[in-house]
Amino acid sequence: MTQYLESKSGRITPEMAVVAESEYLEPEFIRAEVAAGRLVIPANKVHLSKRLIPIGIGIELRTKINANLGNSALSSDLNCELAKVQYAIHYGADTVMDLSTGSEIDILRRRIIDEVTVPVGTVPLYQVCESLEDITDMTSSDFLNAVEHQAEQGVDYMTIHAALLREHIRYVDDRLTGIVSRGGSLTAKWMVAHNRENPFYEHFDELCEIMRAYDVCWSIGDGLRPGCLHDASDAAQFAELEVMGKLAERARRLGCQVMIEGPGHIPFDQIEMNVRRQIEICRGTPFYVLGPVVCDIAPGYDHITSAIGATMAAFHGAAMLCYVTPKEHLGLPDMEDVRAGVIAYKIAAHAADVARHRPNARERDDEMAKARFNFNWDEQFRLSLDPDKASEYYNKSREQVELNCNKSDGGTEKYCTMCGPKFCAMRTTHDLQRLQELETGKDK
Repeated sequence: MTQYLESKSGRITPEMAVVAESEYLEPEFIRAEVAAGRLVIPANKVHLSKRLIPIGIGIELRTKINANLGNSALSSDLNCELAKVQYAIHYGADTVMDLSTGSEIDILRRRIIDEVTVPVGTVPLYQVCESLEDITDMTSSDFLNAVEHQAEQGVDYMTIHAALLREHIRYVDDRLTGIVSRGGSLTAKWMVAHNRENPFYEHFDELCEIMRAYDVCWSIGDGLRPGCLHDASDAAQFAELEVMGKLAERARRLGCQVMIEGPGHIPFDQIEMNVRRQIEICRGTPFYVLGPVVCDIAPGYDHITSAIGATMAAFHGAAMLCYVTPKEHLGLPDMEDVRAGVIAYKIAAHAADVARHRPNARERDDEMAKARFNFNWDEQFRLSLDPDKASEYYNKSREQVELNCNKSDGGTEKYCTMCGPKFCAMRTTHDLQRLQELETGKDK
């Protein structure tokens, strides 16, 4: 029984109970949302038998973030990729995707699943492509076997580009960047080379059988997501979205959990429309978006351009945000790129959760405000999304102050290192409060 089938039977699973506790919601509410298809709990039975801690992804829950990692054909270092996975989780990634396209794919994935407590996703087509001379050599059996193999390993959710049909390819001619999804481009190439329909679409029911057996959550991939602002919200993107909605319903009828993958590069003013359209067409199926990136002219800063779009998308109902690192469009991210991407997206997700009034979302902000007003630096660091960066910046500033003033206050002085004691507004406010207390005492 999958989480979806359990919920439809009226049963609250242990995994639903864990999600309810972490979200400050009632277990019955979680069960009802899973049954409605608005919430998924990616929890492969194999991974559950190891170290996985279940999480929920859905419009009524806290916004989750995913970190894409994995080696490439140009750069492959098993230990380095494993370290990046742990780094991403340390800084707050709720899920990780192993998008490896280089060597040792199986070994890396097995190590990740064995070691991490968060859900793990993949794009099975990458492993199939890596094993062949050319993607056009792929058979349907090759792909079905790869999906079953990864399910047996314990993969919790898989992105499969099953909604990109042959008839959609003609829409790409009007684009500036064509098909930018790796999985989408490989699928399109196979269809054109064989003059046949998408094999993942044709074998959708067989894929559902595999997914249901292990309770692997579908992530129906958007092979025609826009890769630049010019291509956003076009006929290709929305033609595929219509099929995604139908496949989501079909997957649930066959007992599977399902998410929908989303764009891409989208102008800021089109984000709300895109999210609302997905929610309507896909009937509230959790929406998992890449960014979206809101401008095309900031290579090296796309963790910022995309986090801006991600905040807007999450506010309007996206359930999970796929991070973008500063290296997007430029190269494979290193450790610091992973950190920057994760933190940018934790900020985006948290900002949306506060604005959507998710249970307990703002408590941490209020505690931070109290710590800041009371100059409780250690508490500020503890509450920070990135305590390491906050304490590093503070300590450097404090060292500079002590050097310039030729004295040390032991880090206990009650003023900020930006303003100094004379101009620190909060210190002045404390003085003001003391004066008011004295005045009140005199009046009595």
